[in-house]
Amino acid sequence: MWEDGLCALINQVPYQGETCIERALTMKGSSEHGETSKAAPLGRGGVSKGVSVLDLILRFIAIIGTLASAIAMGTTNETLPFFTQFIRFKAQYSDLPTLTFFVVANSIVCAYLILSLPLSIVHIIRSRAKYSRLLLIFLDAAMLALVTAGASAAAAIVYLAHKGNVRANWLAICQQFDSFCERISGSLIGSFGAMVMLILLILLSAIALARR
Repeated sequence: MWEDGLCALINQVPYQGETCIERALTMKGSSEHGETSKAAPLGRGGVSKGVSVLDLILRFIAIIGTLASAIAMGTTNETLPFFTQFIRFKAQYSDLPTLTFFVVANSIVCAYLILSLPLSIVHIIRSRAKYSRLLLIFLDAAMLALVTAGASAAAAIVYLAHKGNVRANWLAICQQFDSFCERISGSLIGSFGAMVMLILLILLSAIALARR
């Protein structure tokens, strides 16, 4: 009986027929539940911050890829002498509207990614931001569509430059303009790499929103 009276005295509640041991176990369970509830949001916040840091890193990689592709394609040209020094064959990216579109598309995407960096940094500080992440998902998807269109169209031209088309009587030019073809082929790598980075960025933003 003295244990039950002591239990009621310690907890400052009227005695309700519980033993001190039962009361202690109840209090322990409530305490553990409270600690678990506090730790859960803390863990989610840490994951969201890690996702935001990875988002920033991927944006830097995509910037490098699109910038390198635009510069490599935009500075591509090759001149071949033909019979005399007064008659020359010249190939440059601006001769083909598709390759010009490729340069413009990569430049636009690169500029967008640079402008999105401050918002990505804000997400590291405020990992629970919602509407700004939704905006980034929308804009990232639009830029993904643009860079995909530019890279796909340029890839088709590069294929024709290497292989030609017998039915259309389009001859392959890479046997003559080998340096030109190497440059335009290499410029596609950064653009397709940026496509992968943008897909990952969209997925990361979706994951961060899902964990709110």
